[in-house]
Amino acid sequence: MRVWALALTRNRAAADDLTQDVATKALVAKDGFTPGTNFSAWVHRIMVNHFISGIRNRREFCDLEHTPEVAVAPAHEDRIALRELNSAVGRLPNDQREALFMIVLHEKSYEAAAELTGCAIGTLKSRVHRARLQLRAHYTGEAAKAA
Repeated sequence: MRVWALALTRNRAAADDLTQDVATKALVAKDGFTPGTNFSAWVHRIMVNHFISGIRNRREFCDLEHTPEVAVAPAHEDRIALRELNSAVGRLPNDQREALFMIVLHEKSYEAAAELTGCAIGTLKSRVHRARLQLRAHYTGEAAKAA
């Protein structure tokens, strides 16, 4: 249950509180559980419902006259950022680009990606690291360190 709570709250203390609340609710509502059905799914549904209710209860309501103005970035800035990223990725050496794509986009494990590329796992990790360094240097305006 704590793993689910951490995934929902992204905060250890809040996850502990949520886990305790759900355990209490499950014990109180134990007569609502039908034997022979999926207990894990039942508890998970209690947790999600309790989490959503907690968020709804914490929402603040105000009238439109007192709402602050929020600046929203223009949509063209997103397109510009994507073009910059595409340009920076295009400047990466092919081996680094391939390694980065396998790990980041295709979510392959380092072991699986190393096997697919036919290189050692350490080599693959080094390629991904250097690619990330170059992309970070591009965005921070620093000169890429020689790797």
